[in-house]
Amino acid sequence: MKLRTMLVFALLIPLLWLAACVPSAGVTSVAVSCDDFGAQPNVTRQMTAAAGNLFTVTLCSNATTGYKWSESAQISDPTVVQQMSHVAVGPQATDLIGAPGTEVWTFKALKKGASTISMDYSRPWEGGEKGTWTFTLNVTVN
Repeated sequence: MKLRTMLVFALLIPLLWLAACVPSAGVTSVAVSCDDFGAQPNVTRQMTAAAGNLFTVTLCSNATTGYKWSESAQISDPTVVQQMSHVAVGPQATDLIGAPGTEVWTFKALKKGASTISMDYSRPWEGGEKGTWTFTLNVTVN
């Protein structure tokens, strides 16, 4: 029994050491709900990301109201952060008319530095309401 335990540890320790050396390729995320925007229409968040990693921003949205988030985010330093995609996701419960969904942006942290990502929730047509909600994300890339 003692030999078996020692053998398991002898195999397990190098595997754990290797896993600790592999850089994380996970996706970090920031999400803001409709309740958050209801309480504060101008939301600001902070986050840190590792260079080379992806991160997502998920914001409450309701297309049935005519409002939508800006398609492309305003990025203060596009050499630090790059927008990769933007998709609208319908409501979880599809049988609820007028239920809110979300909009999701994926970004890539390109290099060390800092950048600010900004978006606004508006009715985009001429004469429509602008900047009803705003979202700002201050990103530090390590």
